[in-house]
Amino acid sequence: MTMQSNYFNLSFKNPVIAASGTFGFGQEYKAYYNPSILGGISAKGITLEARRGNSGIRITETAGGIMNSIGLENPGVESFLADELQQMSTIDTVKIANLGGSTLETYIEGAKLIEEHNKKVKANASTLLHTAVDLVELNISCPNVKEGGIAFGITCEGAEKVVREVRKVLSVPMAVKLSPNAENIVNVAKTCEYEGADGISLINTFSALKIDIKKRRPVFDNVYAGLSGPAIKPIALKMVREVAKAVKVPVIGMGGITTAEDAIEFIMAGAHLIQFGTASFINPYAGKDIVEGIEAFMKEENIKSLDEIRGII
Repeated sequence: MTMQSNYFNLSFKNPVIAASGTFGFGQEYKAYYNPSILGGISAKGITLEARRGNSGIRITETAGGIMNSIGLENPGVESFLADELQQMSTIDTVKIANLGGSTLETYIEGAKLIEEHNKKVKANASTLLHTAVDLVELNISCPNVKEGGIAFGITCEGAEKVVREVRKVLSVPMAVKLSPNAENIVNVAKTCEYEGADGISLINTFSALKIDIKKRRPVFDNVYAGLSGPAIKPIALKMVREVAKAVKVPVIGMGGITTAEDAIEFIMAGAHLIQFGTASFINPYAGKDIVEGIEAFMKEENIKSLDEIRGII
């Protein structure tokens, strides 16, 4: 029996990945368990420029999940490559950089910095510069400031431009992370595949609203926020199945996964790898529990490889 699999020319010890924005850069959960047991870690989202994030309340609980309006607070690509990525290298797992942007140009420049860094690592393998980004998760849920704030991934046209141009400068494998708010998520996924995506990662949070009835105003300064957690799982599962049946590249499924049973459902729906996110805020041992739970299920059901159950629904 094995949970090991190979996608994107990378070896994953198991299909369980910590989702971007919920696991920091991997160090934060070492007090609970060794994150090296995970198949991968998708680092907190980065952009070309450092960002301070949104004002006001940034996160709040809601029925069956949480809502967040962080605003992509991050140290910027250069700082990530120099510092946080080095910290991630102390964890024995696949290192994923989640790259966002506000314009096509910032996506391209951020991707160029990652590409240049990886080339330096390859050329200087014996120096302290010893770690490279294994996989880029291209977050096209970001608003395009030059097009009125509409997210790049909402339309096929927007996705086409950013994926095509970033693909030109990146040699590292690239999975494109999709928004469930897209006009047609299957068509957007197929567009990304056509433009060179090595994989599809879905879904990101749903756009949602919460109102403070005492103050008579939205809870968040930005009015709308991203909804994640168990509440979105059935919809996420449906979207992952639809996309997995429409594309030939590997699919990374996520959205409300809190238990091993949830993860297995996504694999049965066609996901090659899965990500858990909000679960870590509910249970800091979630990643460990999911890995061990999948292994227990495989033993109980006499499953030798997850390929036996992948996409059977």
